[in-house]
Amino acid sequence: MKIHATIVLYHNDKELLEKAIQSFLNTKLEVKLYLIDNSKTDDLKYLAGLDDRIEYSFNGKNLGFGVAHNIALQKSIDNGVPYHLVLNPDVYYEEGVVEELLEYMDKNSDVANVMPKVYYPDGRVQRLCKMLPTPLELIFRRFMFSEKIIQKINKKYELHASGYDKEMNIPYLSGCFMLLRTSCLKDVGLFDGDIFLHMEDLDLNRRLYMKYRTMFYPHTSIVHVYAKESHKRRDHLILHIKSTIYYFNKWGWFFDSDRRKINKELLERIKQL
Repeated sequence: MKIHATIVLYHNDKELLEKAIQSFLNTKLEVKLYLIDNSKTDDLKYLAGLDDRIEYSFNGKNLGFGVAHNIALQKSIDNGVPYHLVLNPDVYYEEGVVEELLEYMDKNSDVANVMPKVYYPDGRVQRLCKMLPTPLELIFRRFMFSEKIIQKINKKYELHASGYDKEMNIPYLSGCFMLLRTSCLKDVGLFDGDIFLHMEDLDLNRRLYMKYRTMFYPHTSIVHVYAKESHKRRDHLILHIKSTIYYFNKWGWFFDSDRRKINKELLERIKQL
């Protein structure tokens, strides 16, 4: 079985990055890994010498998350590769995870994207299955000082009632690990190139969800270090705000009938789990 993957680089922690790389390459599958480097210097080019299944590309400037991944996604599409993994440089996992997910994809031809269960390094579950957000939810989650109110919002928005122990068709899955069916990407398009960073995973998964299934698969798992850069750095926060404005301009702010319908149906399904 053939699968390609991308990791977008930007002055990453080398030890953690190499762990992510080896996670993907530790397989008997026919694989290729594209390293698309958005860094200001090509200090990470040595990574190409780690394995002959790696193809390194240096952009010389920061193209953004989605545009950089699109370079590799388009190559997979052009080469007829059926599956492509969008992988964060701070994700690692045991051998067999991708194999199990590919078997699931092969058995479910209507699935366009699948994400496994995701843990923090300390063993806590990351709640990365989400409803389609409203503007107020995102504003309150980021800027509200009351932890009690934030927790109340998150309990619903992050679907805590699901238990994160069952397969679920989810409109918003994290971009840290997206195992994508390339034929579906040919249908709905790649990452929106007008989104530089943040919200691009939401936008793409929503487009896929509206025509296919985008599944949370809890029977295998990965570890995501998850730095939450927009909560730590002002420049990332500004990028996040710009992307959020773009997303709501595209899909609708307070009047988004598809969002209302999708979220209502999602919550009804969760109750029946």
